[in-house]
Amino acid sequence: MVHTLTVLTLHLATAMGLYWIASGIGLLAAPQRMRAMVEDLDRSPGLVYALGLGLFATGVGILIPHHVLYDPLSVIVTVIATLFALEGLVLIAAPQLLIGLARPLVGHARLWAIVSLVLGVLMLLAGLTGRADALP
Repeated sequence: MVHTLTVLTLHLATAMGLYWIASGIGLLAAPQRMRAMVEDLDRSPGLVYALGLGLFATGVGILIPHHVLYDPLSVIVTVIATLFALEGLVLIAAPQLLIGLARPLVGHARLWAIVSLVLGVLMLLAGLTGRADALP
């Protein structure tokens, strides 16, 4: 069982886990979708900007109440939120940098789906079975 100091950490871990599980299932069901998404980003600067804005807002929205670095799960949640915000800023300022990094990953959509599912299950379990109290 994971121990953390805040209930918010557990709720965020659960939400992140559900997101990764849904992403993994979607990619396993239709791995060609990853190629289509990268191609869409290549063709649509407005979509890239909107995605960057959404990622930045999500990351900052998590970081405002949760910038906690007391235990492993809170560090993981905070780091993921920081990565969301940074990815959003990069998509807004230098989108080709991230799109270029995504292109080689397209051929390995099933692998990324499995990674997403495994990480999602781990985060979901941590969020659902963890306890928010003083560390032992």
